[in-house]
Amino acid sequence: MRHFGHIAPEVRRRLFHREPVAFTADSPARLLSTALGATLYSPATRPRLADDIVKQAGRGVVSMVLCLEDSIGDADVVEGEENLVRQFADLAARADTDLPLLFIRVRTPEQIPDLVRRLGPTVELLSGFVLPKFTEERGVPFLEALQGAAAAIGRRLFAMPVLESPELLYRESRVETLEGIFRAVDKYRDRVLALRLGVTDFCSSYGLRRAPDMTAYDVQVVASVIADVVNMLGRADGTGFTVTGPVWEYFRASERMFKPQLRQSPFLEVQAVELRERLIEHAMDGLLREISLDQANGLLGKTCIHPSHVLPVHALSVVSHEEFSDAADILRPELGGGGVMRSAYTNKMNEVKPHRAWAERTLLRAEVFGVAREDVGFVELLAAGIPG
Repeated sequence: MRHFGHIAPEVRRRLFHREPVAFTADSPARLLSTALGATLYSPATRPRLADDIVKQAGRGVVSMVLCLEDSIGDADVVEGEENLVRQFADLAARADTDLPLLFIRVRTPEQIPDLVRRLGPTVELLSGFVLPKFTEERGVPFLEALQGAAAAIGRRLFAMPVLESPELLYRESRVETLEGIFRAVDKYRDRVLALRLGVTDFCSSYGLRRAPDMTAYDVQVVASVIADVVNMLGRADGTGFTVTGPVWEYFRASERMFKPQLRQSPFLEVQAVELRERLIEHAMDGLLREISLDQANGLLGKTCIHPSHVLPVHALSVVSHEEFSDAADILRPELGGGGVMRSAYTNKMNEVKPHRAWAERTLLRAEVFGVAREDVGFVELLAAGIPG
């Protein structure tokens, strides 16, 4: 897998000062947690799920969640499990097909060992499980089940807990709940790839739903939870975890997101203007603002429920040439003792000690998403990545 691996090599060379690196499901966890990017959810009951997975991989998706929880009805769980077994067998039969990181979102701890057993040899295609409504009390049985299943098959399986319970939302129980979540995930740290935020569930507790021109950060009761989750679980001192951005709910299913002519020459200014106008027209302006606010608030990657959301997440995750220049300067070995310097772009001061953690995270993101050339921005990356 490689971010932007679905575009032609000569186009990547024009776009990137440093191209994204290739990685596999066996890459180090720190790299994979950064590389998750836009994690696309799909109901486990889809009859052509294997075809969908292959198709989305060819369009730049590198992580997917196959959902047995809220996206399907209670009466459809058995059918969903049986369908997953069939679809994994279909995927396993497709030799030399590049697949994304695949996770299954379960409802109960018991489903984890049961599905691992039923998948048989095709479990090698599975990277792990998504654990719903995670708290210490409800989450530990899931983590124990995952650890036991991984030991039984002799291979690594990751957990991605979803933080979406009312106990986390309510002010009077939030700190205690976050402390319990930390105890649980810290104990199983080597199993936890990332923590995911379930903002839709937070909103439902108050009968709220944000409009397409509003971000999660405009809903103050939600924004306060995100801040506290990052505060207690996303620290850069070695105790924190990757926390991913919340889902964006809006899309247009009846139209193609962009017109074909926008792909002909992505570097023309007129097409950049046209593309930006179409982003706004297709209710993408709110998504773009939310992705930027995710990053500003310490979140990385995003839960996605529509393929049209994937490329904007990835394009905005590419490290700019200016960011890369600043991060590389801050981490120069001879500056290990600290100090301050003017940036190479001569527009800011870089302080070595206060900015070190930011620089380390930026260079890790640069490794998996690449570094854009000086004259390449979000619009060019987005236009070049639109599937043919």
